[in-house]
Amino acid sequence: MTSAGFDGLLAPGWAGSPAASATSDSAFLRALLDAEAALTRAQAALGLAPAEAADAVTRAADPARFDVAALAERARAGGNPVIPLVADLTRAAGEEYGPYVHRGATSQDIMDTATMLVAVRALDPVLADLGRTERALARLAAAHRDTAMPGRTLTQHAVPTTFGLKAAGWRSLVLDARDRVEAVRGSLPAQLGGAAGTLAAFTAYGAADPTELPAAYARELGLQAPLLPWHTLRTPVADLAGCLAFTAGALGKAAADVLTLSRTEIAEVAEGSGGGSSAMPHKANPVRATLVAAAARRAPQLAATLYGSLVAEDERPAGAWHAEWEPLRDLLRLVGGAARDAAELAEGLRVHADAMREHLDLTHGLIVSERLSAELAGVLGRARAKALLTELARRTHTEGRPLAELLSEEPGLDGVGLGDATDPTRYTGSAGTLTDRALERR
Repeated sequence: MTSAGFDGLLAPGWAGSPAASATSDSAFLRALLDAEAALTRAQAALGLAPAEAADAVTRAADPARFDVAALAERARAGGNPVIPLVADLTRAAGEEYGPYVHRGATSQDIMDTATMLVAVRALDPVLADLGRTERALARLAAAHRDTAMPGRTLTQHAVPTTFGLKAAGWRSLVLDARDRVEAVRGSLPAQLGGAAGTLAAFTAYGAADPTELPAAYARELGLQAPLLPWHTLRTPVADLAGCLAFTAGALGKAAADVLTLSRTEIAEVAEGSGGGSSAMPHKANPVRATLVAAAARRAPQLAATLYGSLVAEDERPAGAWHAEWEPLRDLLRLVGGAARDAAELAEGLRVHADAMREHLDLTHGLIVSERLSAELAGVLGRARAKALLTELARRTHTEGRPLAELLSEEPGLDGVGLGDATDPTRYTGSAGTLTDRALERR
């Protein structure tokens, strides 16, 4: 059992994922200690602390020396875990160098910086899994470039499309998500402003130009240097909320399609290895798609909490900052788990082209009525062509006869060469070209 009980028993979507490890209490502890040690090193680099202090604090900032559960319990007194951590780290650094721990900083500096570190570390495996997903979808799109299937609008058959174009569309969303995650990951800043965002304490500790310190601090951590302290300017958190919620939704779109197409009565696709049922031995449930869809349903509400925290009063807020911690971690976990499941889903997806072809005939040829309307309008006129096809559509339903057969019996059309106009596989428009174009994107 983890120190805070976060094993993920009720969270199969992220349990055991890289995101679970990257956002654990232990991972946050490591990030908090990294932030504290980097602050002392940055001050030493600018001559504000002895090099020996930087070495001592860095050595003391070993996560194995700290009790996560005890820190969590003690955090309640001050409202955040930084306060008890600083006390423990100060003792660990020793009497001589302990005073250099956390010098000039405020708790939010460390907490925000640690959160950015956790986000960067959690987004790396997300990006790797998005890469796996887009490559698998590219293979599916290329392999099924010309695999015709029913296009569905408002739950009903519309006109034919191709599975290649559908898979290319999924991939396009994944690439959109990747681009957003990469941009946000590369922009995440360190936080350093002191008590009210003025860097005043660092002047008191001897800094000739305190504004140099945030950049030095960011370099120590591999984060971006902030233009301003952002205690109440929560753009970095809002950017994270946006890219994570978008990624969940982008993956959720593909999952929703898979869930529909893998229904027993449709069965146009199937997961590579479906999940079992506790009661029905015959079932192979689309579990990967289910878990991705579940993440997509939760993500917008979590992001809404983070967007709500943009309204942060004064120079440091009460409540708004604190409200971010759990939903942001939940978002990172959900999206990390969803990216893992989406990669497995795409890599194992089975496409049943024969079922797609069979379903093109479910409407007895009506799926190409749009094309026939255009073809016949040139012969009969638009109004007459529409009236004829409306009547023949009714008869296909009542008589159960193919539209092509009824057309062949229609007086006045025996000399009209409709050719392939009733073949649904010949009415996929520019699907192939659009698929090719989409696959050129890298």
